[in-house]
Amino acid sequence: MTQLYVEALIRADLETLWERTQEPSQHRRWDLRFTDIDHLPRLSEAEPQRFRYATRLAPFLNVAGTGVFAGERHRPDGTRTCALRFASPHPLSLLAEGSGYWRYVPTPDGIRFLTGYDYRPRWGRFGKMADRLVFRPLMGWATAWSFDRLRLWLEHGRSPARSLAAALAELALRVAVAVLSVVLAAAGPAATGRVPELAGAAPVLAAVLLAAAVLLPPLPGTPAARRTLRTPPASVRTPAVLATLEQA
Repeated sequence: MTQLYVEALIRADLETLWERTQEPSQHRRWDLRFTDIDHLPRLSEAEPQRFRYATRLAPFLNVAGTGVFAGERHRPDGTRTCALRFASPHPLSLLAEGSGYWRYVPTPDGIRFLTGYDYRPRWGRFGKMADRLVFRPLMGWATAWSFDRLRLWLEHGRSPARSLAAALAELALRVAVAVLSVVLAAAGPAATGRVPELAGAAPVLAAVLLAAAVLLPPLPGTPAARRTLRTPPASVRTPAVLATLEQA
């Protein structure tokens, strides 16, 4: 399987970015993939941090898992890294186990915040097919969308809840315009039959509305996966700290 990769350039303070991605109460606010994230108790600061995560699939149905991560906050080159392993024993979780990393790379234009991760699906051959056709593309999109949501929060002060509301409102508007275009295309000729000069206008207007609903880019205040980089540069390497983590 191809590793999932997402990168966003975020113009923010490194400490603030680190806090909003490493602190569970902040992380769960912007990451669409998780409903809840909590650190588990540990005996000392020297051992890796364990955590529990959950995703709500439906009311009263949460799919949960556990993981372990370790971060390198002070590296000689000024970058920071967080590596993690995770697993879910829940029978409804297609994701059985996996691993990944986050990197924070300061540049003159902002922080390159990037992630690479992969996982093993369950459910045998059916699970592999469902993962390739549906789940993996969805996970990649959700990660990218969440990164842009985080960027809007840090760069423009738009809370994650406000960004989600804007995205839902824009989606509803696009759907309404698309439905209107279909209705106009179907009813247009009959509605303009009494005015021959307008008979050809309805299909053209319907096509323009449909194209606008589908092709116009998201508004600046709406999170968009397309604003992130989804193809890893050739120079990206898996952090060495990942090899030191035990299985979740």
